[in-house]
This record gives sequence, C-alpha cells and structure tokens, in this order.
Amino acid sequence: MRAIVVREFGGPEVLRIEELPDPVPGPGQLLVRVAAAGIQHIETQTRTGTLQGRSPVAPKGLPWTPGREVAGEVVAVGEGVDSVWVGRRVSGTTVDAGGYAELALVEIPTANQLPDTLEYAEAVSLLGTGRTALGIVEMAEIGKGDTVLIEAAAGAVGVLSIQLARAAGAERVIGLARGAAKLELVRELGADYAIDYSEADWPEQVRAVAPEGVSVVLDANGGEVGAQAFELLAEGGRFLIFGFSSGSMTALDPEKVAERGIRQISYFGPPTGPRGPEVLQRQIRETLAAAASGRLRTLVGGRFPLEKAAEAHAAIEARETVGKTVLEP
Repeated sequence: MRAIVVREFGGPEVLRIEELPDPVPGPGQLLVRVAAAGIQHIETQTRTGTLQGRSPVAPKGLPWTPGREVAGEVVAVGEGVDSVWVGRRVSGTTVDAGGYAELALVEIPTANQLPDTLEYAEAVSLLGTGRTALGIVEMAEIGKGDTVLIEAAAGAVGVLSIQLARAAGAERVIGLARGAAKLELVRELGADYAIDYSEADWPEQVRAVAPEGVSVVLDANGGEVGAQAFELLAEGGRFLIFGFSSGSMTALDPEKVAERGIRQISYFGPPTGPRGPEVLQRQIRETLAAAASGRLRTLVGGRFPLEKAAEAHAAIEARETVGKTVLEP
C-alpha cells in the first residue's frame, strides 16, 4: 500500500509517500480501505518534533505514519471479529496512528457504522473534532443566558462549537477568526458577532458587544490571544483550554483566577471530568447522528490526495484552511 512516512522531524516536506506492506488486522481489529483521513492540527506540531516527551500523541520513535482518524470500507477483520463487518462503511480511530495511508487498522470499540447520508470526509471530520467540540461545550456547561467567546472559530472544532453552543442555549456567541472570508463563515454558522483577532483592538471590539464581559471562553489559541481572552471574562466565568495553536498553552495567574472566581477547565486535564472511552464514543455518535439528520453542519474545507500531505500541512500552518482538512487516498 501507499502511505505517508516521516523519517525525520521537520517541516511539511518530511511527509513523503512510500510503499509499505499492507497491515494485518489483529484480534478485535478491522482493516479499513481508507477513503478519507482526517488531519489534526496537533499532527502538524507533532511532525516538527516539538511535542516529543510532552504529548501522548507523539510517536515513540521514527519512522512514523501520522493519522488517527479514518473513514472507509472494511476489507478484512481480525481474530474474534464477526465477518459481518466486511463491506461496511465505517469511521474510527486508528491503532497507533497510521491513518495517512491506503489501508489502516481500527479498533472495534472505536468503529462507527456510517449512514449513507454522510460522505466519508464528513464522517471523518466528526471523530476527534466532533467529540472535542461536544466535549468542551458539555465541560463548560454552556446553557441559557451564556455569552460564549470562541477562539479559532473557523477551525475544525470552532465551526462545530458555534453550532453546539447555540443548540445548548447560549444567548450570544462571539467568534474570533482571521480575514473576511472566515468571518463571514463564522456568522453564517450562527455566531452573533465575528471579530478579526489579527486586529490589535479585537479585545475592545469584544467589550463593545459584551460590556458586561463574557461568561465562557473556549480557548483554542493559547499564548497572547488566550491571555487577552481571559481578561474579557466576567466575574465567575469559565475559561476552558482545549488547544494551543500558538505553540503554548495559556498561562493564567492562579491568584487572578481565584480573585475573580473564574473556573479554569482543561480538556486535557487535570481535571478532565467524566471523559472515559464510553463518553468519547457517545459524543462521536451524537455528532454523527446530528450531522446525518441535518441538525449539525459539517465543514470539510480542504481535500488533498494522499501524495499532497505536505501541502495540506503547509496550508493548515499558514491558516489558509477552514473547517476540517482531509486526505483522500
């Protein structure tokens, strides 16, 4: 099979296509012919080597084939797995990465049978991103009366978070994005206000539409943007960290957090709340069902052939993409 292989850490150019032996499914595993593989932002950071020793998603060593999210047709099953799975359309999480390939292994507990109404690319966009978006909305306890500030609102998690926050009863949703096209998309998906956070006065623009402060911040950027967003919280607000696209997580002053009665929450933990495997699968399946029924709009913003994986990573790093970016082998 063809697969992307990383043999040294570095820029997008280290993502090279090679011929590898076909994987063989073990007990409890499915072999899936990949129709769509999701690219996660954290994979662009992992590829550089900066997350080695700092993140559980970093590879134990090289060579490494990235990719934890796939969708496609089951072509073989491992020992103990009912052959009824063969031929089914599924999405799922890969075994030890390996999703940037023509064939990938998926563990049965993570496999989701897909309705015909969902494209493979749409389905794969709701794996890590679907459970993350629903997870952060649930962990932040977003509900009636909340004013929610969403960073990176045109990103893969952001586009879902806008809709899920609105569905949870948020009174106002403010989305941060860069550029006119992304701002228009954020408004189209249901945000009341879309603000360009590349403009120096973006915090003042948020204060103008929410003078009493926001009750919830969903922090995807970290760094300076996260620190500025924290200052926009009303007393007793919730600050939920779920990303660090800037390269560093938001560092909050514990004294300020306590003084203002802020509840600081991390999607990564500790604490993480009730987020075991069963909860994660429930969140994925709920978002898949919502998308299949038309209640949740998926957004696949970039589709690249497998051999263009380097271009896909470069586009994500240049912030040229919206929604989910996928490879289609």
